[in-house]
Amino acid sequence: MTTSFGLSAPLPNQPDLPSTASLPGQSRSDIAETAEQFEAVFLGEMSKLMLESVELGDEFSGGHAEQIFRGLMAEKLGGEIARRGGIGLAPTVMEQMIRMQEGMQ
Repeated sequence: MTTSFGLSAPLPNQPDLPSTASLPGQSRSDIAETAEQFEAVFLGEMSKLMLESVELGDEFSGGHAEQIFRGLMAEKLGGEIARRGGIGLAPTVMEQMIRMQEGMQ
């Protein structure tokens, strides 16, 4: 699976995602990619909050540009963590997407 960041397949220790062989509409790979992107956004936001809690010294403060690049770094960090297996959120999101698509709540 390739992410929106142009990176290759996840590490082998990533948990197996539920099968969607009999689902109409989205394919298994589409659902898995969407679930991974959701996890990437979530992890990016958590990384952003973490980075905002770090105190900056006056000597190396980059001002407004540093704030912009911190946001970009948090986004990429979240994407990379999700690509490498994440925190287990993607399989749960995928399972819920499958249930919704099957009409089971």
